[in-house]
Amino acid sequence: MSENTVDTELEIPDGFELIELTREPIELYKVLKFENAVSSGGEAKMVIGSGLVLVNGQVETQKRKKISTGDTIEFEENKYFIKLSATAKSPEPAAPKKIKPANVNKASRKPIAALRKEGTK
Repeated sequence: MSENTVDTELEIPDGFELIELTREPIELYKVLKFENAVSSGGEAKMVIGSGLVLVNGQVETQKRKKISTGDTIEFEENKYFIKLSATAKSPEPAAPKKIKPANVNKASRKPIAALRKEGTK
């Protein structure tokens, strides 16, 4: 049994090809498509839906199943081990949008009661 190690934490199982992701998670059908295990995304979704794909040794039928570091994927003779690339950057949380107040002249504002009266005229 050979020891292919990516780092001290993750060991590539024998017979599995390493796939390094630049970001995670990735949807299952995209892995099959990008690795050319199928000819199109539609075909990937079909084989997954038919129960022909294993994720971590279990039949997976969710086409958009989120795949991340440490997961294994098997389809026909293809066996993949997923790892986040060392050069991948963690996504930074989006900064909250600053909401600017509307440009309203406070002197021209009318109370709600006045607006209701105007609407009934």
